Amino acid sequence: MIPGHGALSSLEDVRAYAKMLKETSAAVETALQQHKTLAEMKQEKILAPWQKFSGTFVNTDAFIETLYNSLTGTKGEFLKHN
Repeated sequence: MIPGHGALSSLEDVRAYAKMLKETSAAVETALQQHKTLAEMKQEKILAPWQKFSGTFVNTDAFIETLYNSLTGTKGEFLKHN
């Protein structure tokens, strides 16, 4: 794979990334089922197990918000990136 940013990715890298997307979506879905707010999810750092995927372009809080908005159908604000 040739990404738009960063080093070339192998098939294993893509598999690991797809797994992370499924797992992080499930983590936010579980938090929603527990009636947690977006602020609580961020404060509790629910995506800490996947910290290695966080970067300067999209940080963990922005990713939580993206997943939250996607799962709730909320139209979020445009997030400015560094």
